[in-house]
Amino acid sequence: MNRILNHSFPFQHQEEVAVMEEEVQTSDMNALIVYNDDVNTFEHVIQMLMSVCAHTPEQAEQCTMLIHYKGKCSVKVGSFNELKPMRQGLCDKGISAEIE
Repeated sequence: MNRILNHSFPFQHQEEVAVMEEEVQTSDMNALIVYNDDVNTFEHVIQMLMSVCAHTPEQAEQCTMLIHYKGKCSVKVGSFNELKPMRQGLCDKGISAEIE
């Protein structure tokens, strides 16, 4: 017999939500986004994610599938200074990437 439990959660005040949104926006974390193209092979992108971004083979393969099917994927999160050389390394290998 399955039971559905009803939980009531208190609503946050509008001020608390605004403060939380502000904290998220002022974070110094950025994302390295890789975009899909019609040039690079799956294997090339996987190899570059492993060598440039230190992904495991599984991570690189999953990101590559997301890039292919969704058009883009956040492959790494960090500070701008951490991500800048990774972006440059990917771009040098012909992969379209941006820091957001």
